[in-house]
Amino acid sequence: MGVKSMQTKFNAKVFPDGQTRLSLQLQTSSDCIVIPFACVELAKNYSLGNIFKHLDESLDGAISLAMARGDFTGKVGETLLLSQQASWLTKGIKAKRILLVGAGNIATQPDKATDAKILQDFVKSARAALKVLMCTKSQSALWLLDSGFAAAYPQASVDFIRHSILLMEESFYRFGQRFDHLKAPPLEGYAPVIKTVTFAVSVKNEKLLKESIRISAAIAAGMGLSKDLGNLPANICTPAYLAQTAQNLAKQSHLKVQVLEKKDLEKLGMGSFLSVTQGSVLPPKFIIMQHLGGLTKEAPIVLVGKGITFDTGGISLKPGEAMDEMKYDMCGAASVMGTMLAVTEMKLRKNVIGIIPTCENMPSGTATRPGDIVTTMSGKTVEILNTDAEGRLILCDALTYVERFKPKVVIDIATLTGACVIALGSVHSGLFTRNQQISDQLVAVGRDMLDTVWPMPLDDAYQEQLKSNFADMANIGGRPAGSVTAACFLSRFTGAYPWAHLDIAGTAWRSGASKGSTGRPVPLLTEYLIRA
Repeated sequence: MGVKSMQTKFNAKVFPDGQTRLSLQLQTSSDCIVIPFACVELAKNYSLGNIFKHLDESLDGAISLAMARGDFTGKVGETLLLSQQASWLTKGIKAKRILLVGAGNIATQPDKATDAKILQDFVKSARAALKVLMCTKSQSALWLLDSGFAAAYPQASVDFIRHSILLMEESFYRFGQRFDHLKAPPLEGYAPVIKTVTFAVSVKNEKLLKESIRISAAIAAGMGLSKDLGNLPANICTPAYLAQTAQNLAKQSHLKVQVLEKKDLEKLGMGSFLSVTQGSVLPPKFIIMQHLGGLTKEAPIVLVGKGITFDTGGISLKPGEAMDEMKYDMCGAASVMGTMLAVTEMKLRKNVIGIIPTCENMPSGTATRPGDIVTTMSGKTVEILNTDAEGRLILCDALTYVERFKPKVVIDIATLTGACVIALGSVHSGLFTRNQQISDQLVAVGRDMLDTVWPMPLDDAYQEQLKSNFADMANIGGRPAGSVTAACFLSRFTGAYPWAHLDIAGTAWRSGASKGSTGRPVPLLTEYLIRA
């Protein structure tokens, strides 16, 4: 029981700087060489610059011919795919294909370009190249990152590597290739996964870029695992499956994994968590994953992921339409597990603990009813006014449990509220915290990793909506500010440590014809841990 890792291998190849660099790159055997091509490589009269003039001559004038016809100008996202000709071999070109992708007017005034615009253009260019590459039968690619963007902004080469690999993970991911017993690949027009991507580097940045490739590949593997778990149906991805997946990861690494069973949760007094499990025949699991890469006395960063493997709403039953998407209600758990895989693979020198409370939320004769009152592990009581607000009920006990680790920071991640989707859509994850330093760090990391968050309010005034006549608090605060009152509920259990809450209900998966898990916020969490 478990999941396959990402199939693409990433590596670097050193090419010496100088006039012969491009020639040596063209002599490298590859199914496709991807070459970013900037408009700045063109003179005012649209003649090619020296480097690309040599390339054009080697390709029998194919580039200048395409330009003359108006088929290619080097604008951002434009592509020109050339297939191997007999004359290529006589000139030592071993690539089966050469793919030029436009990088726009970079480097004309690099000091005036904003980081956001550079990154936006780079992503557009890379996605365009990958779209064409995936339509070929290529299984290996040489990516000339040293051309185009990286040539104009060498200081950002590490970022370009990082985003290239994460965009490749996004493009190459296919659910059916990992679980062929569930979905067979199409027999016709099937493009195989790119097995190897090699980035061209120079001696002067070899060590730095190889390290970036290693780290980025680990993040991509974590995203792949997160997507796999999110996309699996609830009859396969059960609480027991998540627990077994964690234990399998431990067998393949130095991760320490412990799984608490129902009787353990009863002894701990997790009445809130257990109330959610009452309607299901599947037993709950409480998964503890420890990556102890830092100093022994170093306080850990703890990630807590909501793991509702299927959410019917319980007695407060959801509408039937699109209820299949409630298999994604464990994407918080999936992102924690993906992040733990990433930090393990990159051998991060930090202490990181992943906590996953996981169960189903089902209706039955034994299910929790609206109006029931439960006692949390903290001793506080909760009146359950709506059984569909169950994520906070399992998280609150987990947030109390993690106090024993004396954490440096705790971040919980949950597909918690539809209200957050209404507020932020699928662009930003909702960020709730009273700690300005944590907020600033997560906002900056999210911007750099294209896995953005948006700070939301957490004022004490919202706590008033959680008042109950019969218990210490209610589990909902009504329709107004639904995502805020959900975060306020969780905040009542986090007084012992710095804490932040990420509501990923709008970003963890996409709906519609291309529905599926996105792997967010694995990039955000992993890069935050690297910088913390």
